[in-house]
Amino acid sequence: MKNKYRILKILVVLVLFAFLLSFSLKRFSQKDQKIQIAFVQNTPVYFVDEAMVQTMADKVNPSKKVGEINIPVLERDLDKIPAVDSANVYLNLNGVLNIDVKQRVPMLRINTGTKEFYVDEKSNEFPLSENYSHPCWLVSGKVPKKDYPALIELAEKLNKDSFEKKFFVGINRNQNGDYELLTHEGIFKVELGDLNNLDFKLKGFKTFAEKYLIHEDLNKYKKISVKYDNQVVTTLRRGYKPYEYNLEKENKE
Repeated sequence: MKNKYRILKILVVLVLFAFLLSFSLKRFSQKDQKIQIAFVQNTPVYFVDEAMVQTMADKVNPSKKVGEINIPVLERDLDKIPAVDSANVYLNLNGVLNIDVKQRVPMLRINTGTKEFYVDEKSNEFPLSENYSHPCWLVSGKVPKKDYPALIELAEKLNKDSFEKKFFVGINRNQNGDYELLTHEGIFKVELGDLNNLDFKLKGFKTFAEKYLIHEDLNKYKKISVKYDNQVVTTLRRGYKPYEYNLEKENKE
């Protein structure tokens, strides 16, 4: 008999617990939805703003009640935005809807002549925005996708060097497939050739510039090339004598 009473008590407790749980969940689901939006990329970018995310959240939950939010749909819709790298949507224990958005950070802005787009640090292409333009290295010409990682590496190196960051304004791939660094006001081009040995080439040009260019009329140069092994070769405008500079010797000093 005692066992029967014990089982009955357990059943009553379980039914009561289920009722209270159901009641609590019902009240919880009818709470007004509160949203916490965070942008989690390290570099500030503004392709997507809070108002845009809020509008998307309202669209999948017009009633703005906790129990009616469709989290997978909202997360999927955010991920579809080209400028979004990833989105994480979740409810905390207080019923606050947390939306963490990581936007793509452009490393390159490529202009092929027929179209223009950004490339992020993972070599992903995504379109320009009508509302926001992010400062990054402009690359012109027909650039194959296989060159994106090396171009990103080049952009990172240029960004880290204050002299080079101020001296150059863009990168070009010419019809021969060689890459060139473009200078302010188009004074001259610095020919890199391929994208190998970038440290050596950039160091060679910087050394040459600091020893010679700062003392000369920059308009005399048409092109300065570091594509050849161990030397800097200048192409001067009409009326100037060509000059060759031994890069390997200078780097050893």
